[in-house]
Parts: sequence; structure tokens; C-alpha cells
Amino acid sequence: MSTNWAEDVKKHVPNADEKAIAGIVRYCGIALQNRDSSLVAFSEKSELDYIKEHFLKKKLALTASDTELDKALADAGEKMKGSHAKHRVTVYYLLAQHFNKLGLFA
Repeated sequence: MSTNWAEDVKKHVPNADEKAIAGIVRYCGIALQNRDSSLVAFSEKSELDYIKEHFLKKKLALTASDTELDKALADAGEKMKGSHAKHRVTVYYLLAQHFNKLGLFA
């Protein structure tokens, strides 16, 4: 795949941190090699649960309530509403930014 991840993130966050984007791309790794796994299906509860458990709770080490985490996921989906393809890198960037955790990736 030849997606410009920084360009996609900057559609939603014009002044996005390039180092943080690169760190998220590294974190996502092999998932970005397949179109299906590089996208987030906001309509699939299992996908959102996976992001909540593995990215928000484990990687970002968040201890917020599931309700708060679900709201952050919904907010990210709402910000990307106009995008046909909701790329994983952009979703993760928006979530890390929301919780002030971009420093983990920069």
C-alpha cells in the first residue's frame, strides 16, 4: 500500500506532529500492509472493542472508564465522518491527541 499517512492525518489535524505520525505508523506495523486491516470500521463493535483494549488501555495505559473511552472513539469517528476511508493511523492519532499521549510516539 502506498498511503501517505501524514497527509491523511493532516486532513483532520492540519498541524499534526510528523514524528508522532511516524511513531504510530511504526506501532501499527504489519496491520498497514493490508487495506482491510489499515482501516477502522466504526460500525463494528468488535473492532472498537479491540482498539479500546489494545490501543487505549494497553498502549496508552489509560485507566478511564469504558464509557469515557467509548465516547473518545465516537468523537474520533465523528471527526472523520466525511472520510470514506477511516485509516487506522489517523484514528489512533486522534485518540492519542485526545488523551494527550502523542509524546509516546514522537
